[in-house]
Amino acid sequence: MERTQLPRVSPHPIPELAKFLRPFRVHFYRVESLQVLERYTTGLLADIERKSGAGVARAVAGLSESALYRLLAESEWDATALNRQRMEMMLAQAVAGDGMLVIDDSGMPRQGDCCVGVAPQYCGQLGKIANCQVVVTADYVDPYFAWPALGWLYLPESWCQDPERRQMAQIPPEITFQTKPEIALDLIDQACLAGIPFNLVGADSGYGDNPHFLDELDRRHLGYVFGIASDFGIRLPAEVAEAAARPLPRKRKAGRPRHHPHPDQLAPVHRAEAILAAQPEGAWQTITWRMGSQGPLTKQFIAMRVNRSQGDVTGPEGWLIGERAGEHKYYWSNLPADTPLARLAELAHRRPCIERTYQDGKGFTGWGSYPARLWHSYHRHLAFEMLTLSWLILQQPQPAKIEIALEPKPTENADEPVFPLRPGTLPQRGAGTPPGVRIPVHRIGALAGPNRSDRCLTASQPSQTT
Repeated sequence: MERTQLPRVSPHPIPELAKFLRPFRVHFYRVESLQVLERYTTGLLADIERKSGAGVARAVAGLSESALYRLLAESEWDATALNRQRMEMMLAQAVAGDGMLVIDDSGMPRQGDCCVGVAPQYCGQLGKIANCQVVVTADYVDPYFAWPALGWLYLPESWCQDPERRQMAQIPPEITFQTKPEIALDLIDQACLAGIPFNLVGADSGYGDNPHFLDELDRRHLGYVFGIASDFGIRLPAEVAEAAARPLPRKRKAGRPRHHPHPDQLAPVHRAEAILAAQPEGAWQTITWRMGSQGPLTKQFIAMRVNRSQGDVTGPEGWLIGERAGEHKYYWSNLPADTPLARLAELAHRRPCIERTYQDGKGFTGWGSYPARLWHSYHRHLAFEMLTLSWLILQQPQPAKIEIALEPKPTENADEPVFPLRPGTLPQRGAGTPPGVRIPVHRIGALAGPNRSDRCLTASQPSQTT
């Protein structure tokens, strides 16, 4: 006798989720599309093993795979407009001041080569080169609140130069190859146009080691704190000034003049790790930048003013920041010379918030499970993922809207964090939450929540088969 799996998720919507989705009805021509969206987001929250389109359709009552495919691939609606409305909704909850836009990228392993953008490339989830899709995303982060803002699929050159694959994936002709830092710059510009209140940018060394990316942010007059590699090239201001004081070599004979670099370019280039290792022990300071779930987060930091080196060119002056507590880490910032070390340390540690978004997306809502083959269906699915994660964030107790000082004073006591934040709490499951749906406790920005094993409430219900 053939055994048929019955849906594990109730046909009754989650009241809070249905209320949250109702304003997005304006983007769909048919009301049925909003109903499919509600069923799909409920499936993304459900405690099911595989959250592909077929897997969600089988598990959620009132949802078919064909209806989901029509919503993601065939219906006429604008994912950009929907995402803009979601950002406006989140901005209404944001704490005023001290916002940072954090940039990162994440890979989703894929089998085969039919899904748009799939190619052998580095996949952070696997920690190696593998067949995967890579998306570049931006999160808004302030000391009390964090949420996913924007995302864009990275399209490898092999896809950009293949007309047949472009046609099969319905990639618009205006889409050309962009590096990840170039995509990040586009996301930053879009965030500015969307009115996201940030004046700082954060990222890891994949972006901090890119001179063009740093130059473009300087040109946009944005502050930043980026991770950098240990061999990041710097020049010491004293050596730059000494080299600049040297006279140029005299011209010895007639003819075409020889090109000589400006004297300040002749200053020696040092590795970041070598310069910080040479600093006296007393220069390192103990900083507590946040209260974590297991207590204060404390490490030792050091910062010094230097010039970054861009090959033969001496770049602008900024902060070289070192961190140690076991593993050594290095950061580069263009913030003013009077910025306190405690401020630099706190900003350097906002970037992990975007890692939390990836963990929640892949662990709770199946971010990497949907195998989108078309360009527009991938970005529609991404918009739905960010919509689902945003709803989860809004279920948590939100801090009062207060103005945050842009330059918090450094702490004198290592046990006193720069931002003394309260730990998060588990939400109560609403009476209308159907069986099989779990509500994770998302750490709101820098808020410290429970341990990973305790971060979700699961209303479990065993699979039923007949």
